[in-house]
Amino acid sequence: MKRSEINQLIHQSIDFINQMNFSLPPWAFWAPEEWKGKYEKCSEIVENMLGWDLTDFGSGKFYQVGLILFTIRNGNLKTGKKTYAEKIMIVEEDQVTPMHFHWNKMEDIINRGGGNLVIELFKSDENEDFSNQDFEIKIDGIGNHLKANSKVILTPGESICLEQGIYHRFYGEVGKGKVLVGEVSAVNDDISDNKFYNPVGRFPEIDEDEKPLHLLVSDYPRYL
Repeated sequence: MKRSEINQLIHQSIDFINQMNFSLPPWAFWAPEEWKGKYEKCSEIVENMLGWDLTDFGSGKFYQVGLILFTIRNGNLKTGKKTYAEKIMIVEEDQVTPMHFHWNKMEDIINRGGGNLVIELFKSDENEDFSNQDFEIKIDGIGNHLKANSKVILTPGESICLEQGIYHRFYGEVGKGKVLVGEVSAVNDDISDNKFYNPVGRFPEIDEDEKPLHLLVSDYPRYL
């Protein structure tokens, strides 16, 4: 992706987050030069991958298979006491986050506003394949009995609790608009706790056709 595209996506994301009356921390808006010399004070941000994040999952087609998000808080069980994480994500209509589960992380996915979020679900089996068994899911604390390959649609304000080992993929419902999606979870570890049904990439290759508007988490090593 071109850096100019990423800058535009971040700009659009900030506008949408503001429209949804959600607020990000002040450092979300720092220019690259404002990070200089702040590694020690900002080590939790850097080491725990807080901030702007963007992935096309190795597809090269961000608008079809991709996600832009901002990690607001996250712990690190090896170095700190914080045991929880929170993200805000912008999901476009029919923009897919591929099928995956987590070995360790339990999470609530929340529709914070905008359109409707579609989530497709399977239980995993002992071989980490799709199970054909029914399973239980809680939506806003209410138990739901689902069959394999069930589809749940979250309208604004609704949330779903995903336990470990539950395969899920999600996208915005066509015709309903982009969705502001929250995630509240145990510590997030994108390095070793994501099991994608089909292997994917993490960060896109970036064509630096202009300077960054705001840093991505993948930019931290170069700038700090």
